[in-house]
Amino acid sequence: MNDSEFHQLADQLLLAVEERLDAHEGDADIDYETHGSVMTLSFDNGTKIVINRQEPLHQVWLATKTGGYHFSYQSPIWVCDRTGSDFWHLLAEACSLQSGEKFSF
Repeated sequence: MNDSEFHQLADQLLLAVEERLDAHEGDADIDYETHGSVMTLSFDNGTKIVINRQEPLHQVWLATKTGGYHFSYQSPIWVCDRTGSDFWHLLAEACSLQSGEKFSF
């Protein structure tokens, strides 16, 4: 994968996170903002989730209250290098824990 492909895939992932948070019909109010290559999700209880790209490694990193995860793209999904879980599964777990409401993406 070259840098251009990585940026396109990472952009698609962050846009999909925004769309899925906007479509969530639960009571949890999760604010998000993106600055450059970093997206921050903020929860009512003051906790945060940070998603950012690591261009030199062609990875997306996810930092949550319970830990950090590094994802590499293995078509068609982003897979955690340590656990083998996909990005959406770990993001849903973190959002559920940090919001107190069940999330699934």
